[in-house]
Amino acid sequence: MVSIQLLLHTFFLFFFFLLQLQSLNKPTLAVSAASPPMAKPGCPEMCGNISIPYPFGIGENCYFNPEFAVTCNSSSLPHKPFLTTINLELLQISLQTTTVRVNGPVISSNCQGRSGIADISLTGSPFSFSDSSNRFTALGCDNLALIYRQATVIGGCLSICNVTVEEKSCYGINCCQTSIPPYLKFINASLRGINSGEGNNDCRVAFMVDKEWFSSNTINISGLPEYVPMVLDWGIGDGVCSNESSVRNSSDLCGMNASCSTKVGIYYECSCGKGYNGNPYLSCQDINECEESELNTCQMICENTAGSYKCSCPTGYVSMGNDCFVLADYGYTKVSRFKMLLIIGIIGGIIGLVCLVIGSWFVYKLVKRHKSAKLRQKFFKRNGGLLLQQQLSSADSNTTNVDTTKMFSSKELEKATDHYNHNRILGQGGQGTVYKGMLTDGRIVAIKKSKTVEETKLDQFINEVVILSQVNHRNVVKLLGCCLETDVPLLVYEFVPNGTLFRHLQDSNSNEEFPITWEMRLRIATEVGNALSYLHSAASFPIYHRDIKSTNILLDEKYRAKVSDFGTSKSIEIDQTHVTTRVQGTFGYLDPEYFQSSQFTEKSDVYSFGVVLVELLTGQKPISSARSVEERSLATYFLVSMEQNRLFEIVDSRVQKEGGKEEIKAVAKLARSCLNLNRKNRPTMKTVVMELERIRGSAGTFSGIDDDYKEMDYCIGDYPVSWDVDSGSIMSYSNSSTVMTLPSDGHPLLSN
Repeated sequence: MVSIQLLLHTFFLFFFFLLQLQSLNKPTLAVSAASPPMAKPGCPEMCGNISIPYPFGIGENCYFNPEFAVTCNSSSLPHKPFLTTINLELLQISLQTTTVRVNGPVISSNCQGRSGIADISLTGSPFSFSDSSNRFTALGCDNLALIYRQATVIGGCLSICNVTVEEKSCYGINCCQTSIPPYLKFINASLRGINSGEGNNDCRVAFMVDKEWFSSNTINISGLPEYVPMVLDWGIGDGVCSNESSVRNSSDLCGMNASCSTKVGIYYECSCGKGYNGNPYLSCQDINECEESELNTCQMICENTAGSYKCSCPTGYVSMGNDCFVLADYGYTKVSRFKMLLIIGIIGGIIGLVCLVIGSWFVYKLVKRHKSAKLRQKFFKRNGGLLLQQQLSSADSNTTNVDTTKMFSSKELEKATDHYNHNRILGQGGQGTVYKGMLTDGRIVAIKKSKTVEETKLDQFINEVVILSQVNHRNVVKLLGCCLETDVPLLVYEFVPNGTLFRHLQDSNSNEEFPITWEMRLRIATEVGNALSYLHSAASFPIYHRDIKSTNILLDEKYRAKVSDFGTSKSIEIDQTHVTTRVQGTFGYLDPEYFQSSQFTEKSDVYSFGVVLVELLTGQKPISSARSVEERSLATYFLVSMEQNRLFEIVDSRVQKEGGKEEIKAVAKLARSCLNLNRKNRPTMKTVVMELERIRGSAGTFSGIDDDYKEMDYCIGDYPVSWDVDSGSIMSYSNSSTVMTLPSDGHPLLSN
């Protein structure tokens, strides 16, 4: 009865509110909350006039990690802070924009009294030059200033002479500016004139500068200081980027009541949630909106809540939104019986309409949920769920991975990929897309989403799940589970961050940023060999991979090898020596005997591994149109070079520089034995691994290999295929069931 009376009061007041409004002046409060701490407790907050907020810090245990260490130089007054990792003077830190302002050196040439600093490097730090805030600037007459990265020009500008006109702007007359590419960490600049003769020894300078600072200062060469302000972007890593702000642990990057978002690559940034302020890397504190009149809209009583506030009215007033009105002003006691009955009827109709809408909504949700469940069940059956369950149940019951292979729900993977956000894409190919995702337990994973459902691809999908469910090896990419409730099947793998071996061997940028050394190549070869040896002879059932290639070898955070892509693999009986299938494989890696007989053995994997060994030795692609038609295949090119004693003409320059001559010969001899056209003469993977371990173990003292390549036991002949192709064509063969794929530098999980 009380609740009905309350409803009557409310609607009655709303009815008369339309006739008359009374507003009350809002009181103003001028109380400010104390500013929350920005530095870690017990750590200095200032160095001179510069504030040092966490994750930066002065002194041990005051920063997030050594990359954010700040050194406070007390030899000058006021004291000056320096970023320890890059040794640049710190002018300002912004947690809101995740930038720092530093004093950057001026690069000069032929300038008396200047040091002529050659380059600026931020490599190995979480900092990069801000492309939005900085401009690369050059001063001087006839000055061509170029920015280089890995011997490639990536930017620059030209300032020409004009001694008769005083030009204060920077549009090419004695001064020029240009923007820079994003995420730039290293600048190597050259300064030179474009005209020969007099003036080539004139003073020329170039520098990276904050465009706002430059536009507010009049700059010329004579008055230019040794250092000018520039802006660096930064991000934070080495932790879990979680947005569950109510619960935090030591591995989370952000503090309480803060959210985390991707900035670039492995770096993230934190920000306080709505209604909170402070340092998001420590803890965000609630803002008391009731203490600041401009932060709340309450008319009379304001009550602060976590992240927000509530408005209310005292006794004798009624609340309309955030406003308060006096009850007596609306003549509540003078309302006639007729009006009261009218209002009751209106209220009853509104309540009935609300109940109808709510009931309809519940019915709609139930029907939608039922349809969604039926659709998920339909997708599960269409995507081979019943067959997959049957295959997994028939697998070895002692295999631990079978028990840990998880069936993920579609909602789990949607949340992990932020609804398959475009920014989460790791790679795309003809068969689908691979997304980077984060599970609810904080694990980073790679989620492979197929584009279409085809019967052949579905078989490969089920085969890969079953094979990887029986494999447990540190050099084989781990399958965490799959999802069959969506329109197309999804596979969930462990995240392997450093891409493919093929990319590191062929991409010049990767080679320069992190070169694959000779020792690393030997280790990678040994790890891949160990994985194949395990598959052939140590797994519950022997497994033939059937598509070993450098694009299917991933490198983890420590550049350890992980063999991937088991879509075409076969699990066989222990006493079985081969499988007879239609020919499948990748152009340049295919065993010639398998191509002729359609019989795949463990020695066919050995042949493909031999091609990978040659890639590691030479750094060349398995198929290249730059070579002659007869030597377009890297295997043929390598064997011919061995026969003609030209091994060291095709070996990669880094390998020749870092590896011992006898070690290189030994690996080449091993690769040649793997590529023997007679599979019976090829070694087993166990023998290959033993030989690689012997070569690695005797690094620097290796000896005993003769120089006579002509006595090596191999045979060169015409391959039983047509090599008259260019780099983009598919291999031809009379058998219509042959399936071939070209090497790809895309994501290996897409090659299914």
